[in-house]
Amino acid sequence: MAFYKKFKNGLRLVGAKIDGLKSVSLGVLVKTGSANESEEENGISHFIEHTVFKGTPTRSAFDISDGIDRIGAQINAFTSKEITCYYVKSTDEHLMDSAEILSDLFFNSVFDKEELDKERGVIIEEINMSEDTPEDLCLDLLAESYYGCVGLGRTILGPVKNIKRFNIEDIKKYMAKYYTPDNVVISVVGNVTEEQAVNLCEKYFTDNFKNGVSAPQFHTETRKRGNIFKTKKIEQAHIAMCMDGFPITAENLDAAYIANTVFGGGMSSRLFQKVREELGLCYSVYSYLSQYKESGVLEIYAGVNTESRDKAMDAIIKEIEKFKAQGVTESEFIRGKEQIKSAFIMGQESTASQMLLLGKNVLFLDKVIDYDKRVKEISAVTIEDVNNAIGKTFDINTAAFATVGPSRKALKIPE
Repeated sequence: MAFYKKFKNGLRLVGAKIDGLKSVSLGVLVKTGSANESEEENGISHFIEHTVFKGTPTRSAFDISDGIDRIGAQINAFTSKEITCYYVKSTDEHLMDSAEILSDLFFNSVFDKEELDKERGVIIEEINMSEDTPEDLCLDLLAESYYGCVGLGRTILGPVKNIKRFNIEDIKKYMAKYYTPDNVVISVVGNVTEEQAVNLCEKYFTDNFKNGVSAPQFHTETRKRGNIFKTKKIEQAHIAMCMDGFPITAENLDAAYIANTVFGGGMSSRLFQKVREELGLCYSVYSYLSQYKESGVLEIYAGVNTESRDKAMDAIIKEIEKFKAQGVTESEFIRGKEQIKSAFIMGQESTASQMLLLGKNVLFLDKVIDYDKRVKEISAVTIEDVNNAIGKTFDINTAAFATVGPSRKALKIPE
């Protein structure tokens, strides 16, 4: 059963006790990421996520890693378009130990100049790696093609010129704006009671915030809908497109997920069967949904032979048009719904997955998920709901495109 508490300063705690486990996942979720950055700030959310691990007044970077390893725990972090998350997984007997370490690096990192300079090199190499990974690069370009070079169109890693420039003053200024109690959710799932979770928050998190209220967040609603490309000397062409989807607040997300599963969510999907199995135009092809607070997109990607690039996109577009015109069959609907339902149920068996799911819902919707209710809601979706979602999502008129490969021309989009 999930539990929830909001403290006087605005910090929110959410969690769930899972009987039969001996582990706990604890996460600190901050509602800020690359979409909330200005041009000058782009990349700083991710830069901070890296550099908080570089030492506190009482722990060096090694001491943080060694302290976690000594109790057999795991610690990590990630940055997305709208979230920065720091998390640890440990056995239940070491929950308070791991929480103390996580709290120390979250609140007390010193951002030593020498350590910052070292980490710049690490992040720049991460940017270089992304540039050398055509699939990642293509999807980054797709976000720019759809949203433009602002908000959700910005890359998470940011440009190298910004990474070289960020200093401790930039970090502290940004954290003062968004690392505030009203903009943070503590999520804890596993062999932990509500009383233990509240005590943990009160001891290590609640009173440690220096700033009270978050600064206003950016909300970018532009739609560029471009067709951009980047020429690279590689063997394959990487093509992608996206169309208008649904934000996380939409009521018909389950129907949209079922539609996407049928269209491009696996080896039995229409995209895979048509573009790869029947036409033999690619090795990899898939679609997926991305939801944000104010926006959402349906994204499609394929890695294809360079000579088949435009032909493959033509085939994808024809499948979109066919899908929109015909909708799903009864057997496709049943298969898709079972896939979505089983994925949700299986996700409950992972403390880390539950921690993120509970945390995100409270962070953006201020709602606690009722797992039994969610399964019933998925089961209640009808084929008409799915076809209605298809009608609102699979619209070529809203599409943006991106390409990475040896060609010096953008994709040829069929009229």
